[in-house]
Amino acid sequence: MPEPTKKEDWTLVETPPGEEQAKQNANSQLSILFIEKPQGGTVKVGEDITFIAKVKAEDLLRKPTIKWFKGKWMDLASKAGKHLQLKETFERHSRVYTFEMQIIKAKDNFAGNYRCEVTYKDKFDSCSFDLEVHESTGTTPNIDIRSAFKRREVKQQEEEPQVDVWELLKNAKPSEYEKIAFQYGITDLRGMLKRLKRMRREEKKSAAFAKILDPAYQVDKGGRVRFVVELADPKLEVKWYKNGQEIRPSTKYIFEHKGCQRILFINNCQMTDDSEYYVTAGDEKCSTELFVREPPIMVTKQLEDTTAYCGERVELECEVSEDDANVKWFKNGEEIIPGPKSRYRIRVEGKKHILIIEGATKADAAEYSVMTTGGQSSAKLSVDLKPLKILTPLTDQTVNLGKEICLKCEISENIPGKWTKNGLPVQESDRLKVVHKGRIHKLVIANALTEDEGDYVFAPDAYNVTLPAKVHVIDPPKIILDGLDADNTVTVIAGNKLRLEIPISGEPPPKAMWSRGDKAIMEGSGRIRTESYPDSSTLVIDIAERDDSGVYHINLKNEAGEAHASIKVKVVDFPDPPVAPTVTEVGDDWCIMNWEPPAYDGGSPILGYFIERKKKQSSRWMRLNFDLCKETTFEPKKMIEGVAYEVRIFAVNAIGISKPSMPSRPFVPLAVTSPPTLLTVDSVTDTTVTMRWRPPDHIGAAGLDGYVLEYCFEGTEDWIVANKDLIDKTKFTITGLPTDAKIFVRVKAVNAAGASEPKYYSQPILVKEIIEPPKIRIPRHLKQTYIRRVGEAVNLVIPFQGKPRPELTWKKDGAEIDKNQINIRNSETDTIIFIRKAERSHSGKYDLQVKVDKFVETASIDIQIIDRPGPPQIVKIEDVWGENVALTWTPPKDDGNAAITGYTIQKADKKSMEWFTVIEHYHRTSATITELVIGNEYYFRVFSENMCGLSEDATMTKESAVIARDGKIYKNPVYEDFDFSEAPMFTQPLVNTYAIAGYNATLNCSVRGNPKPKITWMKNKVAIVDDPRYRMFSNQGVCTLEIRKPSPYDGGTYCCKAVNDLGTVEIECKLEVKVIYQGVNTPGQPVFLEGQQQSLHNKDF
Repeated sequence: MPEPTKKEDWTLVETPPGEEQAKQNANSQLSILFIEKPQGGTVKVGEDITFIAKVKAEDLLRKPTIKWFKGKWMDLASKAGKHLQLKETFERHSRVYTFEMQIIKAKDNFAGNYRCEVTYKDKFDSCSFDLEVHESTGTTPNIDIRSAFKRREVKQQEEEPQVDVWELLKNAKPSEYEKIAFQYGITDLRGMLKRLKRMRREEKKSAAFAKILDPAYQVDKGGRVRFVVELADPKLEVKWYKNGQEIRPSTKYIFEHKGCQRILFINNCQMTDDSEYYVTAGDEKCSTELFVREPPIMVTKQLEDTTAYCGERVELECEVSEDDANVKWFKNGEEIIPGPKSRYRIRVEGKKHILIIEGATKADAAEYSVMTTGGQSSAKLSVDLKPLKILTPLTDQTVNLGKEICLKCEISENIPGKWTKNGLPVQESDRLKVVHKGRIHKLVIANALTEDEGDYVFAPDAYNVTLPAKVHVIDPPKIILDGLDADNTVTVIAGNKLRLEIPISGEPPPKAMWSRGDKAIMEGSGRIRTESYPDSSTLVIDIAERDDSGVYHINLKNEAGEAHASIKVKVVDFPDPPVAPTVTEVGDDWCIMNWEPPAYDGGSPILGYFIERKKKQSSRWMRLNFDLCKETTFEPKKMIEGVAYEVRIFAVNAIGISKPSMPSRPFVPLAVTSPPTLLTVDSVTDTTVTMRWRPPDHIGAAGLDGYVLEYCFEGTEDWIVANKDLIDKTKFTITGLPTDAKIFVRVKAVNAAGASEPKYYSQPILVKEIIEPPKIRIPRHLKQTYIRRVGEAVNLVIPFQGKPRPELTWKKDGAEIDKNQINIRNSETDTIIFIRKAERSHSGKYDLQVKVDKFVETASIDIQIIDRPGPPQIVKIEDVWGENVALTWTPPKDDGNAAITGYTIQKADKKSMEWFTVIEHYHRTSATITELVIGNEYYFRVFSENMCGLSEDATMTKESAVIARDGKIYKNPVYEDFDFSEAPMFTQPLVNTYAIAGYNATLNCSVRGNPKPKITWMKNKVAIVDDPRYRMFSNQGVCTLEIRKPSPYDGGTYCCKAVNDLGTVEIECKLEVKVIYQGVNTPGQPVFLEGQQQSLHNKDF
């Protein structure tokens, strides 16, 4: 076999060798993800082209990511729109993802190199393809040299001598590359050019190789190639590689050593051997490219001209020189692209290639050609119509309405046709179907209608032949009563108009006759009449009356038959009003009423009743139920006692509400009161028992006439009335009782409706007087000084306890009270001190003494009557400088019996003498007035202020202050540092306090001192430390001791001690803890009330 032709180095456009090497290695390996790669193509300007890539999804858990690029970097996802569409589909059965890139109406600038990349997790695959866009040239086929004919060569009848394609490409212009590739059958022009770019590089002197590989080798498919290198050192180890994979010796690859030469033989070269090879010796290597050229594909059997009839199967056949060769078919110069939607199929049987056209039409008549890489052939196809024969013509039909219409014909050819009705095309619908099966044509109409009647014609396509038929639709008369109920009853309300429209059908339209009994109802203008229409007949009754009820008959008749129906008309009305109801029972706010149903129900069953009531003196009725009452009895509620009422009834049927019944006789709801409440023992002597109670919770409209008090002795059931006449008061004394007897007591409330249920005292009462020591219950607000302004009223109520009735004595500051100025009023349970118009002379300490037998209890109240203070004594202007004036003054002589809380300073211009407030609530007795107007002369005055307000008068400066224009130099006064140190001092003392057992108690006082004193609380001279029953607070000098739920044990003397570096101060108070049993406090024997004795034993005191 001849040696491969050597190629000299030649220059093309340079590209980075690393990038080209990576792409070359990637293209040479098997695809990782693609099972079908997009192929390059050619398109004319304005036409569409689609590129398809497929990925197998068997090993993928989710959809892979695909990107389309033009050139190196332009991502086409952002360019999708009018001229570019990207689609993707997934076939579940084959589990294949199909990705399409469709270019619509291509333009010249769409031409170029495109790239498709697909990624899934760590897997990656890509491929490149080219698109060429040519101008439309009519019939000349648009051939894509780079991809459409990868194995194509120029048609050659004779073998041509070996041509050096490398030299041709080297010396040719870039615009002639594609022409040379097509002429000499280059498989991948783009890949070849890329590889040739790498071949153009300067040889570097190598220490390992005396002679390197040639830049490129070329061999025919099936031939043998020989690679030779010469080593500088024969001892070096040599390894051969193909696309980065080491080559091992085999029958295909043979290694030889001849001195310093190392030779690689590759036998039976195939297209897979077309790649990059390199050899390594030590750390150096040299590479080359091997190009395998395919032989041209020749057409060995030419296409033949063919004639066929429409609808026949046409096969155009040719043979080529090799099996499974790449062959392109053309129709009138346009390439035929087979596909699922194409009418053309291509079958390949070895060297035989067949173009199949199913059901040929006249549009298929054209010149068809086949083209290979080594030749082409063409033939003409003629398609003619076959003579048409009518095997079964259409026939006229008469069909009943609602039946099926079937027009059927049969012709000799399997061709489509068109149906028309009355000259208009027939449109298919759910009811009308056009059937074409082989040579048979059908027009099927389900449920024939009258509008289906007409002239029908079938006309086969491409033939001037028509098949006519007439369809006639008939229908016997029918009466349609679907809108009526099961028994054909029509209900109308009396006074309304009845218009009963009955749909009818029939062809021809039938005549309708109405009758009632033996009397026919005619058309006209009477109150009862009929109206006829093509598709209905109507019975009209104006202003329906009860006598119009009955059975009405309708008869239909036409030439196809008769029909008859009966319809029942029922006239209904409102029911008659019921008779007046009867009130059978009356309560405090309710009553029970009964009535009878109305005599006439209006022709419709009574559904229920509505009830209304009103006050007798009113005309406004109020409905009591919004849901129908089904019964003939009802219980109205929520009425007002003592008010007369009337009730009435409405009957309701399906038509409406009747007129109201006559009102019932007036009735008045009344009821006895509830029992009196809180029956207690007020006092007991040796012969009397005084009881006290509260009025009933509910008295009612009948009012309360009085009370009846009854008692009985223990062991008997004879109740004795204590008061012969009704009493209005809620207190009564039972007299004439034996000493040491035990009695039970009860009380009843009485009104016009009778006596209420009795209220019992729960336990027997011992008739024996009990001495109760006196106790004074000072209200909380009186435990501190009671302050009032002059002129206000003083009204103090001090409750106390003690039996028998205690003796009370009041004193003021140790002297007897002047009853002309202070009024004292005493009762059995409290004493009242009343001053109508307080004066400052009423201030002082008031002592109260309560005495029962030998027991004495005392208490004191401090009353302070305050008034507005007097004005300051003297106001002086101490200094005037700049815009400032310094004032001083002395406190007022009369402070109004209250501490001075501040001063208000005002100024007045001497010219206007209008006073303006400068400072309010000022606490000191000196102040500086600033921001005065220069050149003015001012007077100043000062008001005193206490908790009652400002003094009525103010003290004004005798001299005026002139604000000089020149001004003076102000000398800052010298102030000595004020010593704020102060020994502790209580500003508010502790107060003796009474506490109730079980309720938290607090002791409060206030202290000041500097430095801040340390506070210590003591009980009975023992410091309180870490005791959870006590909580101590101190805020802004206010000290608080909280005793949680005290018991009698917590009573005693409490002391608050304040200590700082300047001294120590203490203050004490007494705390008394009392236990209360329903108003009876200890000490003393408690009196247990109803239900209290048992619960008392369950408490822990």
